[in-house]
Amino acid sequence: MTTRNNAPHELVERALELSRADGCMVLVDEETTANLRWAGNALTTNGVTRGRRVTVIATVDGTEGTASGVVAREAVGAADLEELVRAAEATARDAGPAEDAQPLLSGEAASPDFTAPPAETSIAVFDAFAPELGAAFARARSLGQALYGFARHELTSTYLGSSTGLRLRHDQPTGTVEFNAKSSGTSAWVGEATRDFSGIDVAALQSQLDERLAWGKRKIDLPAGRYETLLPPSALADLMIYLAWSASGRDAVEGRTVFSRPGGGTKLGERLTGLPLTLRSDPAAPGLECAPFVIAHSSGGDQSVFDNGLPIAPTDWIREGVLNDLTTTRHSAALTGLPVRPFADNLVLESADQAAAPSLAELVASTERALLLTCIWYIREVDPATLLLTGLTRDGVYLVENGQVVGEVNNFRFNESPVDLLSRITEVGRTEQTLPREWSDYFSRAAMPAVRVSDFNMSSVSQAS
Repeated sequence: MTTRNNAPHELVERALELSRADGCMVLVDEETTANLRWAGNALTTNGVTRGRRVTVIATVDGTEGTASGVVAREAVGAADLEELVRAAEATARDAGPAEDAQPLLSGEAASPDFTAPPAETSIAVFDAFAPELGAAFARARSLGQALYGFARHELTSTYLGSSTGLRLRHDQPTGTVEFNAKSSGTSAWVGEATRDFSGIDVAALQSQLDERLAWGKRKIDLPAGRYETLLPPSALADLMIYLAWSASGRDAVEGRTVFSRPGGGTKLGERLTGLPLTLRSDPAAPGLECAPFVIAHSSGGDQSVFDNGLPIAPTDWIREGVLNDLTTTRHSAALTGLPVRPFADNLVLESADQAAAPSLAELVASTERALLLTCIWYIREVDPATLLLTGLTRDGVYLVENGQVVGEVNNFRFNESPVDLLSRITEVGRTEQTLPREWSDYFSRAAMPAVRVSDFNMSSVSQAS
């Protein structure tokens, strides 16, 4: 339990009272995490952890500009605050002027729950999920399968206060579940993101695993090459997230990214795909809700501690196929002449006509010959000028012929640019909430369609399994 003199909002107020700097911002993150882990059809660990992180950002005005000092520590109580505040102030005094310095945002009205206790999760979040998990273990044993995986639910309450009057709070639930099933040398994976585990259907997830393990009974060797490929929502999410992370307005203006126009400027307004695809972020997106204001514990890239508390508006990064916006801070927006566009912690890709969009199963049924991926991993950037990425397929690549999955093929290393890939999408499925496998530890709020892509570049055969 949080004692009164350690209540998060009081830690914020006390740290601000202690500040002797020209400006001060304080972030208190209260986090509880519940988790289950299993292996070989048996639960291995479970428990709940709690943590607190306090970040103090001191700003010091000088003749050459404003400097900032950021110090963060774990498990901080009221007695630890003065040392923490002084450390941030000393860091600011020792630093040179901050390039991203901007006036601190001010606020008059506090979040209505700013003084309320932090939200908490508990092992009870798995009350409905756990019995279904037990039934899945029993079923897997009867079929000669072994289930591995984990379920995790995290609830973070962030309290933000500033010497200029900001008093904001955001509660962020984040849940993920991943299953890996193994049988007779074949492995299959499914995963799902959730806010509270109320909508997780374990039987449906296990049915997907059963189907993929059955597909894997027939092995087919294929060479490297370019293949028509069906990307499920999870695999597409990992690629689109990297695209969004690379959409820096400043980097584009400075000629360093795929979004830079040869000869100067950016590719804003240019068509990236002939299809009416929109890539957007929205803090209020149903099921993907995230912080509606900037929460920055450090400065770097397109994030600035000076922007803490800045409202985040819904933004179309790509609108009906055309590059529409790039990420900026207040500082980089002033440098480049671009609008201020902070990035929200979610991402949605959708076509204009969702009602007529097919499911992944319908895409398979209409396929003459193509590869069907499950997920991708170990993604790394090769060339920022084209956003060329490399990575590996994992846990199931299947061959589709005449509308049927006919077997499992070997894994591949791929080389693809998500920007170039957009121009080669020939069919778009129905957008659904998905769990990106590669980036799920950092970014789990995504909704993507399955897509059909021509000439996906499987650059070499991989021995990874």
